[in-house]
Amino acid sequence: MELNIIQTIAVWALPVLFAITAHEAAHAYAAKRLGDPTAFLQGRMTFNPLKHIDPIGTVLLPLLCVLLPGGFLFGYAKPVPVDFHALNNPKRDMRWVAAAGPLANLVMAFIWALLFRFAAGSLEGSSFQLPLALMSQAGIQINVILMVLNLLPIPPLDGGRIMISILPPNLARTLMKIEPYGFFILIALLVTGILGHILMPLMAMVMRLIQIVL
Repeated sequence: MELNIIQTIAVWALPVLFAITAHEAAHAYAAKRLGDPTAFLQGRMTFNPLKHIDPIGTVLLPLLCVLLPGGFLFGYAKPVPVDFHALNNPKRDMRWVAAAGPLANLVMAFIWALLFRFAAGSLEGSSFQLPLALMSQAGIQINVILMVLNLLPIPPLDGGRIMISILPPNLARTLMKIEPYGFFILIALLVTGILGHILMPLMAMVMRLIQIVL
C-alpha cells in the first residue's frame, strides 16, 4: 500500500533502531566475553539505541533512502570500539566478534518474521494488524540488509574482519590496507548500482531461508 511520509517514518523508525542496536550490542557482548571490555566500559553493551546512533548514518541517510523513490536502504551506526589485541586469541576471536553483529540481525529478522505471521494470521480485523504487519516487513528487510551488507569482505565491514582473521598473514595484511578506503568503496558501489546487484541475490537467499524455517 502507498504510505505518506509520516506513515513511512513511523513504520521504519523502530525496526531500524532495533536493528542497529542489536547489531552493535552483539559486537560489544562478544568482545567482552572474549576478553576485551572496551565497549562495555564505554556503555556500548546495551540495547539503548541512543548509545549507538550516528546522526548521519543512523538517522539522515536511512531517512533519505526510505523517502527517495527507487533508493536502496543504506545506513550505519557508531562502530563499537574493540581492542583486538586485548582479546584472548586476537586472530581467532576477531572473527567471532565480527560475526556477532550479522548473527544478531539474522535473529532479529526471524523475530520480525514471527511477528509478521502473528499480524497476518491472528489479528484479522484488528486496528493494529496492518501497522504491525508493515513494521514487521520493514524489520525483516532492514535486518537482512544489514546482515548481508556487513558480511561483504570489505574492511572495516564485519565480513572484512572475518576474512582478515581467516587469511594467511601476508594476505591478511594486504586486505587490511583497504580499510581506510572501505567506506568510499561502498559509496561508489552504492552510487553505481553495483551494490544492489551484489546484495539482492544474497538477500533473496536469506529471505528464502527464513520462509523455509518458519
